Amino acid sequence: MIIMNLELKDLLELLTHPTLNSHTEVTYLALLVCLFLLLCFVMNKKPPCKVYLIDFVCYKPPASQKSSKEFFIKQTRQHGYLTEDLLDFMKSIMDRSGLGDSTYVSEAVLRESYKPVMKDARREVEMTIFGSLDMLLRNTGVGTDKIGILIVNCSIYNTVASLSSMIVNRYKFRENIITYNLVGMGCSAGLLATGLAKQLLQVHHNSYALIVSTESIAENCYVGKDRSKILINCCFRAGGAAILLSNRPSDHKTSKYELLHAIHDNTSSSDRSYNSIYQEEDNAGIIGINVNRDLLAAAIATIKPNLITVGHLILPITEIIAYQATYIARKLLPLLKIKQYIPKYSDAVDHFLPHVGGKPVLDDLQKTLGLSDEVMEASRMTLYRYGNTSSSSIWYELAYVEAKGRVKEGNKVWQIAFGSGFKCSSVIWRAMKTVNCSDDNPWTDEIPRFPVPVDRRQCPVDFAPSH
Repeated sequence: MIIMNLELKDLLELLTHPTLNSHTEVTYLALLVCLFLLLCFVMNKKPPCKVYLIDFVCYKPPASQKSSKEFFIKQTRQHGYLTEDLLDFMKSIMDRSGLGDSTYVSEAVLRESYKPVMKDARREVEMTIFGSLDMLLRNTGVGTDKIGILIVNCSIYNTVASLSSMIVNRYKFRENIITYNLVGMGCSAGLLATGLAKQLLQVHHNSYALIVSTESIAENCYVGKDRSKILINCCFRAGGAAILLSNRPSDHKTSKYELLHAIHDNTSSSDRSYNSIYQEEDNAGIIGINVNRDLLAAAIATIKPNLITVGHLILPITEIIAYQATYIARKLLPLLKIKQYIPKYSDAVDHFLPHVGGKPVLDDLQKTLGLSDEVMEASRMTLYRYGNTSSSSIWYELAYVEAKGRVKEGNKVWQIAFGSGFKCSSVIWRAMKTVNCSDDNPWTDEIPRFPVPVDRRQCPVDFAPSH
């Protein structure tokens, strides 16, 4: 109370008074203690632990799982679940979806009859997860006893015991490993897992964090008559990735990338966003994932605040001022119809890697940000070659630019993913070294033929309206 009632002249008198009375002694002592504690706090406050990406691996399924668009339609017709009207609708989507004729589908889809069971889904995730983890652990040489954090994300497939427990059992991780199993988080879950790992590595020092991102489509192809649920069949394909992070200072020189920023936005509080991608039963009781015509609006509403936050972190001050100036001018002088300035995001990073999502979302993102075809190349080629592999797609994109030999020391890489909820996540990396294409890169044996021309016709989006 004494300190709060002191005015400046009182404080000066206190500090210069030749004889301190009992009250001023207490006050003076309190000031000294506060200054001492503040000094101790500043001196002892540790900077955030730097987080490094040691390596990552993308799973490449066997050639026996390749499927052209024509073959996929033929198999679906043979399965006998969909009407000819729905098959025609599916074909019209796939012809303009941006997918090529070498994507990978589940083994269950390739059979003469589609009657998947849990065994099929488990086999699919085991092939993907074990295939990528075997390569990653072999390439890095990191023993399982050194890994303290394990995060697995798979949106639709959820089983008991969990996928994280399955991995611990297979590779005999140590008993005190911290495990997380993220389900139902959609295509942005891989970058959400990266953000979670970053936070955990701030408190668990000298440790490794392993992230596994995958999806299972074996049991999740829609076989009903609701066209709003058919998109999953058209675009989602088999794939997965494993990523190893570290906060160990000794890994500074051997790591590929340093994690600079992780930004997450969630608009699930909006009914429009929440219902834009929604798993439910149709009128016949058949489960499917409904994608309605609010999808693009929900995506834009969620991506926009994420872009603004990222902009404040990576854009030069001149770009921020130009954007703010035109924004204010548009508000104050609406009659002049001043065009909003679009910051040059592509100039602030060396590699922009948006989640492949679907062709309409990529088209709209490219148009909104004024991005060139070269900037969007990795995303469109990943969609063409591997389809939408959900949360792991962004890693196939990074593998693409690595295979092209484009990642140089000091380059900044921006990964951005969005998915159900609606959620949007961005992660910014800085390359610690020039990255060469490895033998385990999924693009290695075919990268010379890319990029290839893609169909730029508008993809039909004619789904049921939201209710």
